[in-house]
Amino acid sequence: MFEATNNWVIKSFLVIGASLALLISFLIVADVIGRGIFLSPVKGTKEMVEASVVLICFLQAAYAIRSGGMIAVDVFVTRLSTRPKALVSLFGSLLGVGFFFIIFYGGLDLAARSWVSGEFEGEGALRIPSWPARFMVVIGSALAITQYLILSWHALRALVNPTHSEDFFKASSH
Repeated sequence: MFEATNNWVIKSFLVIGASLALLISFLIVADVIGRGIFLSPVKGTKEMVEASVVLICFLQAAYAIRSGGMIAVDVFVTRLSTRPKALVSLFGSLLGVGFFFIIFYGGLDLAARSWVSGEFEGEGALRIPSWPARFMVVIGSALAITQYLILSWHALRALVNPTHSEDFFKASSH
């Protein structure tokens, strides 16, 4: 049940991130056309793109982990049997937990301060609040941690009991 809910959230964030990327691409095209033809760029494009890149990355990070899209040296790992492969996966997953925990922990205070102080990006015509991107870093990191913990659990089960290797291969191939 937990994994199914987690997968639904991760896929929802993926769709939101992809939709945001599509919208930003239209904004960039409009900005280029505005600059080239009308000599008038779309105001605030730079600020919106900067904020959106952070949102898109952290909206989609957990799905990249779940789908096996993170960096791995497959040429070595695929040659291993189940237990060594599970051990490598467990080690990598725990490193991922540690990495995203540092980002999560470091981002908590920044997100709270951004919210309280009303921090924003941009000057003049368009001022974009910074807190959505800062909170997405925290939320995206929490989801990435959760996904790495799920992968760790499957790897640990395959390491301890090779009969659970089907669960391990199924979880690591999504």
